[in-house]
Amino acid sequence: MENRFKVDEAGRLDKVIESKSEYSRNYLQTLIKEGLVSVNGKQVLKPSFKVKPGDEIVIKEKEKEAPEITYENKDLKIVYEDQYLVIIDKEAHLTVHPVGSKTKDTLVNRLLYHIKDLSTIGGTLRPGIVHRLDRDTSGLMIVAKDDTTHRLLSDMLKNHEIEKKYICLVKGNLKEKWGTINLPIKRISGTTKMKISVYGRPAITHYKLIETIGPYSLLSVKIETGRTHQIRVHMAHIGHPVVGDTLYGKADKNIKIDRQFLHSYEISFKHPIINKNMRFFSVLPEELKVVLDDLRMKWKKK
Repeated sequence: MENRFKVDEAGRLDKVIESKSEYSRNYLQTLIKEGLVSVNGKQVLKPSFKVKPGDEIVIKEKEKEAPEITYENKDLKIVYEDQYLVIIDKEAHLTVHPVGSKTKDTLVNRLLYHIKDLSTIGGTLRPGIVHRLDRDTSGLMIVAKDDTTHRLLSDMLKNHEIEKKYICLVKGNLKEKWGTINLPIKRISGTTKMKISVYGRPAITHYKLIETIGPYSLLSVKIETGRTHQIRVHMAHIGHPVVGDTLYGKADKNIKIDRQFLHSYEISFKHPIINKNMRFFSVLPEELKVVLDDLRMKWKKK
């Protein structure tokens, strides 16, 4: 798997990469010493190597012995497809790519069956995957069909040139009708959980109130960055965890839901190859509509 990015600030190679990624320092030092990191096309073997603004770093992460990934003829909702990319509307409860011992029933298994060509940058475990959605988050995703398109889309993501909007239901009533959360996020070592940390990567979330329903708030959320669990971590941090999110909040006995109420409903960008403005929408899944209908009915009566 290959990751590349431009250096913003001068510093030690391992520290600069750590600030731009979710890798641990020890793991990065191992990758560098094994010759898997290059700067401006040249292999660098010292973690202390000094990089400067504008340098391009490429990390070629070694894949573990990749299990055989099966092609699965299961439902895949394709919103749009051309020879360069595909827009997928992912269902909830579906992991995006194989991880650990889970090698079946992922989005990748379905993509391999339905899409003839997928980019190879993500390796055998993440073919075509430009960005991810959490397992229990539904909605729109971009998938690349060739390496050139994949690299261009990845650069667009880093440069905030792809706009992604979500709808979510959170606990509590917001004091303001809109706001911005600009707080860095870092992985809690040894876990899959994230936290707010001054040592984390920049994360910016904009939210706007759509509707207040009793003790809940329905929001439209736009993210400038795409950190793991970003919306969930940010909303929980300001005291309004996403409904159904038991990792950063608590189960709500008043709502029957087996997933977090978070849906990627809109994605827009300029096509990196044909230079056409693209905008796609996804309707709210039925199980989330039911939650809203039930809440509106209950609080309307009071």
